[in-house]
Amino acid sequence: MTRIVLTRHGHVAGIEPERFRGRADLPLTALGASQAKALAARVAHEWSPSIVYTSPLERCVATGAAIARACGIRIEALADLIDIDFGRWQGRTVQQVRRSSPKLLAAWQQTPQLIRIPGGDSLQDVIARAANVLRIVLERHSKESDTVVVVGHDNVNRALLMQLLDQPAGAFRRISQAPCSITEIEIVGESIRVLRVNDTEHLHGLA
Repeated sequence: MTRIVLTRHGHVAGIEPERFRGRADLPLTALGASQAKALAARVAHEWSPSIVYTSPLERCVATGAAIARACGIRIEALADLIDIDFGRWQGRTVQQVRRSSPKLLAAWQQTPQLIRIPGGDSLQDVIARAANVLRIVLERHSKESDTVVVVGHDNVNRALLMQLLDQPAGAFRRISQAPCSITEIEIVGESIRVLRVNDTEHLHGLA
């Protein structure tokens, strides 16, 4: 049995108002660091993971490091957990992209599976990388009962969950992944159960 505790990195600049952050290597804000600390305490209290896998970007590494310290385990970056490549949208606000490319932005928001971001990824690229992350985790951790933590990004986590839930690419917008939320997945052989999604109980009281 493999248990995956899936989480997103803590708060960073550019979440509100929304900006296409993508591969920008952003640090956690003070709020993000507090979220990571609260997340780490909850993971250490409820599970006994053997390892933390993270995106190579700083915001995920910092979040994963807090969990690793709290649990006394090691951390490893997986290249395929990296965030979506936003190409020419990178660093721009949603409003800026709406003014310059209204039809393309509307397609990204409504039918993301049908476009490629100019100079960047398609949703299919993200899904393929997320599938490889699942393959790596299951190859390493399915032979005996094991729990792992995976620290990714909003878009990557949703792509990963779509596959676990056997959902089409068009379901991408139906899944929420808040900063430092917890999604728990249990995999036994061919049986997959998603036990909780986007749980943020441990973040109550944080500004």
